[in-house]
Amino acid sequence: MQSTRIAREDYKNRPDRPEGWQFQDEGIEREWKFADFASALQFVNQVGQLADAAHHHPDISFGWGYARIRLTTHDSGGVTVRDLSLAAQINSLAR
Repeated sequence: MQSTRIAREDYKNRPDRPEGWQFQDEGIEREWKFADFASALQFVNQVGQLADAAHHHPDISFGWGYARIRLTTHDSGGVTVRDLSLAAQINSLAR
């Protein structure tokens, strides 16, 4: 399922732009800080469940005290509303 790509110039003016996510290299990225490894792992596992349900899988890196997530819609060659939607759902986990 291909979606319309969102240009970098348009991203910063979108009302549905998820808080804290930065446009980087045709994707959006965000990093969270945690107290320890177990907390970061728990968050990453929750993100994985959301991603599986949405059939939209981010690139995730994490370690002691941090998790970094990158979203892009590969078949569209960049950021789409699918990425914005999943990013908003991920943000709700961290609250």
